[in-house]
Parts: sequence; structure tokens; C-alpha cells
Amino acid sequence: MPNIKSAKKRVLTSKERTEANKAAKSALRTAIKKARADGADAETIKSASISVDKAAGKGLIHKNKAARLKSQLAKKANA
Repeated sequence: MPNIKSAKKRVLTSKERTEANKAAKSALRTAIKKARADGADAETIKSASISVDKAAGKGLIHKNKAARLKSQLAKKANA
């Protein structure tokens, strides 16, 4: 554990951010998995696409990965 007060605070905040990012990334994976499942309706696919946009905006995933995922979801929706 660090001795300096600001370093202690950074340890705590980074732990909180790590937990928040982990939860958000898990929710994103779940949304994508539901959208890719057989019999997924258009609403599920659209909400997954929105989740991908939000994750890219927050920096959880790279913008090119977000574009790739949205393209794949759109291809499934149009099929």
C-alpha cells in the first residue's frame, strides 16, 4: 500500500474504475451474445448496437472494433 495520500486515493479510484469497467464490458458482451442468438428480434439487435456505441464512447472498446461489431449486427438484422 502506498504511503502518500494521493497515491492511496489513486489506488482506491483505480480499483473502483476497474470494477465499473469490468461490469460495463460484461454487460456489453451479454448484449452482443443475445443479439447474435438464433431468433433474436430487431429490437434486441438495435439495443446491442446502442450498447456498442456507448462502450466505444466511454473508451471500453476501440472505435474500429465498435464499427466492426455494429456492421456484423446490421448484417444479421438484414439477413
